[in-house]
Amino acid sequence: MKAQLCRALGTPDTLRYEDVDPPTVGPDQVLVEVHAAGVNFPDGLIVSGNYQTKPPLPFVPGSEAAGVVRAVGADVTGIAVGARVLAFCGMGGYAEQVAVPATMVFPIPDSLSYTDAAGFAVTYGTSCHGLVDRADLRAGETLLVLGASGGVGLAAVEIGKALGARVIAAASSPEKLELCRARGADETIDYSSEDPRARITELTGAGVDVVYDPVGGEHAQAAIRSLAWGGRYLTVGYASGDIPKVGMNRLLVSSGSLHGVLWGAWAKRNPERNADNMNRLFGWYERGVLRPHVSETFPLSDAAAALDVVMGRRALGKVVLTSAAG
Repeated sequence: MKAQLCRALGTPDTLRYEDVDPPTVGPDQVLVEVHAAGVNFPDGLIVSGNYQTKPPLPFVPGSEAAGVVRAVGADVTGIAVGARVLAFCGMGGYAEQVAVPATMVFPIPDSLSYTDAAGFAVTYGTSCHGLVDRADLRAGETLLVLGASGGVGLAAVEIGKALGARVIAAASSPEKLELCRARGADETIDYSSEDPRARITELTGAGVDVVYDPVGGEHAQAAIRSLAWGGRYLTVGYASGDIPKVGMNRLLVSSGSLHGVLWGAWAKRNPERNADNMNRLFGWYERGVLRPHVSETFPLSDAAAALDVVMGRRALGKVVLTSAAG
């Protein structure tokens, strides 16, 4: 089968499109024929060697995929050969086939395309876990989403609205903010032309109840200073490349709390709760509450170009690879 191999750590163009042996299926695994694979920021960090997970070389990157079940392990129940599924694989998604633990494989609604499903697990799974399990976001509260036009940011905007929150979306251009408004954002902040803290004060007065931050960098300080009493700050990732230094006194004076959001590791530790979240997300999708936004698709052979778009923060919503197997 064809796959994208990382033989040396570096930039996306170090990936090589090669023939590799198909994966073997363990007793608790499912073999998925990949029709589409999501491209995520952590994929690029893993390829560059700058992520907390450092697999031995060579490896196939790619943390999520969608396709058709072609085989199941002896201990697997509830998933049938031929089922349409999405899978959180962690690694191996940039290939025509991938073997995934059955607990991380989910049958998808008939109305959900493989392309949309390939970008569903990480973005919506992360944002649902952060807003529901970590922040306990309630109807009527105010949610500030930084980097709101990216994959997880846009998912957070939609889920925040589904939960009944007032959503403020922050991004770096009018085009990005237009997309956020189309996905339900009540208010917007343009980093390129507005002072974020002044704008938050103008919009809220008392501050925001929850901050969802997949970006880090310079705007984190303004956001944490804008927490309302009892506010919750979710640190989701550092797409800016800058891990912010948070003054603990800011949390003290707002009686606030800081929560790390690492969905993949949590999902593996809590498969039943994660399955509940996925079922809730699928229900929202079928009711039209969630509308995945795939801005670009690339063939599997052009994974380096797709990953470069994501790492350069040029993506609106999701970037997805499509496989000849589909």
